[in-house]
Amino acid sequence: MDEHNHEHGSQKHGDGLKKHEVEHLIEHWIEHNRSHSESFRARADEMEATSPKAAARVREAAELMDACTKKLVEAAGEV
Repeated sequence: MDEHNHEHGSQKHGDGLKKHEVEHLIEHWIEHNRSHSESFRARADEMEATSPKAAARVREAAELMDACTKKLVEAAGEV
């Protein structure tokens, strides 16, 4: 499985961001969420035989991640 890194630079929060930084950050989050959502669905398929209930919950988590991503896409359109 691919290693996943949550480090996002050393910039302090609250410093204020320039437009291009906001665009970059939101785009990063969108791609990050899409990656998680795809992974959740793939893993849910793998766990289905072992635990259908857990697989269903992981699929629900993927749907919630998709809803978060939709909001980020909307936010990107507001920049």
